[in-house]
Amino acid sequence: MKIRPLSDRVLVKVEELQEKTASGIFIPQTAQEKTQIATVVAVGDDKDAIKVKVGDRVLHDKYAGTSVKADAIEYLILNASDVLAVID
Repeated sequence: MKIRPLSDRVLVKVEELQEKTASGIFIPQTAQEKTQIATVVAVGDDKDAIKVKVGDRVLHDKYAGTSVKADAIEYLILNASDVLAVID
């Protein structure tokens, strides 16, 4: 299945990062209370509102967007305004 976002939407694939505490316990990203990192997979057709391109790694709020599952891969559809920053 192919997903193509419309308007000022951005389709991202959330990166599953884990942090390790000092005692060696892994904390998955879903349990952390901070911004999330994702990779842009597709962008909508509103070029004025969207400032990111396919392949960019971006930061977004934890509870932003709509979760979508396609081909057993978890994606998020975000508004362009939900993207906080691009990671270089």
